[in-house]
Amino acid sequence: MIARYTRLEIGRIWSDENKYRCWLRVEVAASEALARAGMVPQGAADAIRDRGNFTVERINEIEAEVKHDVIAFTTTVAEHIANPEHSRWLHYGLTSTDVVDTAQALQLKEASAIIRAGILISSRFRPLG
Repeated sequence: MIARYTRLEIGRIWSDENKYRCWLRVEVAASEALARAGMVPQGAADAIRDRGNFTVERINEIEAEVKHDVIAFTTTVAEHIANPEHSRWLHYGLTSTDVVDTAQALQLKEASAIIRAGILISSRFRPLG
């Protein structure tokens, strides 16, 4: 994105930080659903939700080595979970595309809400005549 042409709130949505936050939301939702289905231990789903975290800097550091963004992300999140018995269930049953595409849909939803609000506001101020 070109900063001078980007609204701050839209730029935030498409930032790496928010992209990875959305990835984490997908991972948490998947682990919680799989725990309800009895496919993932509830303690692991709880740990993923409560301790799953990342820094963009650490993801970038790992990605430079492994050349795969989702592997870098899951490795970083697993480091924050810290317990291998819990972190091994992170990304269970998911493909990279499951996470990336679903998270991108969340970003599109966020951006669409801002754009829609802007359209509604500007439509109230149309010139008469």
